[in-house]
Amino acid sequence: MLEDALAKLAQKKVPVCGAGRTDAGVHALAQVANFKVSLPLRNGELFRALNALLPEDVRVTSVRRAGPDFHARVMAKSKVYQYRIFNARNVSPFLQRYVLYWPWRLELVRMRQAAALFAREADFGAFSSNRLLHPVRKVTRSTVRKTGDEIVYTIEAKGFLRYMVRTIVGTLIEVGRGKIPPEEIETIFRSGKRSLASPTALAKGLCLVKVKY
Repeated sequence: MLEDALAKLAQKKVPVCGAGRTDAGVHALAQVANFKVSLPLRNGELFRALNALLPEDVRVTSVRRAGPDFHARVMAKSKVYQYRIFNARNVSPFLQRYVLYWPWRLELVRMRQAAALFAREADFGAFSSNRLLHPVRKVTRSTVRKTGDEIVYTIEAKGFLRYMVRTIVGTLIEVGRGKIPPEEIETIFRSGKRSLASPTALAKGLCLVKVKY
């Protein structure tokens, strides 16, 4: 979409490099992208022009000039994702697109215990669909908190495997249901078997909230 808007302004194809890919259905509050283009527009003018050409559900929030060597993906030090679980009897139609609706009881203490076990540098192949492709990742933050009716899972790492965060969330939900004890996380890591982890949580509850440089 951003490339289409830039192509209209530049009258040619303008490749865009994002800080990272997200699965279909995953949201982003703070995606970062870079591109090279020559246009007779100031930053503010480019900002307004892009938003005028983009669909209503995609917005540019800021435009800045970067150095010639800047690369949104390669230079990112870490990315922060959040997964929102709405844990109440009813969910507002204004929220349902952005949360996983879960009306059943979840044990928050157990989920917190399990979440802490994901903060490590390890082979995360058991929590991914592409476990054979560079499966070692370093997770620097993995926490669960509750705000009102929402249980929010936050995870930070330099990079993630495909479906990794959503599979971790699916596992945390099983822990919260009492189906998996928190200490079983260690067994899943040691086994490396995707079959021992839980089903992948729906994409709509996941959001990229920050990219750090």
